[in-house]
Amino acid sequence: MSSNRKIIAGRAYVLGDHIDTDQILTAEYLKINPSTEEGFRELGRLAMCGLPEGLPAFVDPATGTSPYQIVVAGENFGCGSSREHAVIALGAAGVQAVVAQSYARIFFRNCVSTGQLLPVSSKVRLSDRIRTGDLVEIDVEERRILCASRDIQVATEPIGELAHIVEAGGLFAYGRAHGKIPARAAA
Repeated sequence: MSSNRKIIAGRAYVLGDHIDTDQILTAEYLKINPSTEEGFRELGRLAMCGLPEGLPAFVDPATGTSPYQIVVAGENFGCGSSREHAVIALGAAGVQAVVAQSYARIFFRNCVSTGQLLPVSSKVRLSDRIRTGDLVEIDVEERRILCASRDIQVATEPIGELAHIVEAGGLFAYGRAHGKIPARAAA
């Protein structure tokens, strides 16, 4: 997020309804440790590895990251098993936000708790109007999503303090920064 107006901008990767955590990251990769630099990068390279064949590649094999900074989806994004690894894989791939009509509650909370991505709820179904590769801008403070190439400007649901938690790097980092959790002792 930019520090001035809290704007997230980038190319969109568009999906439909009920994208589950197995599509975001299949269960076989849950053994990867995301707390190591190598494990974090590996999860990024595997983001969206469970999507059906025929969709555009989500991760560039040459860089190991995604050219898409924003995922746009329909209803019930992140349903299925409770996996922080799925959220971390998207963040490690370079995704900054997900825009969906609705989320599985645990996926939404994992986005905020880990600080990997900002979950933005759209008041309008955008997965039928925006196309993969379109440039999208999310103005967090003004609570709006803009896709100029498609003449789309829609309101988001209120994000509130959640944006600050994600921007801080997650729930624990936010708590430490605001004196609610003691700072870690130097090693």
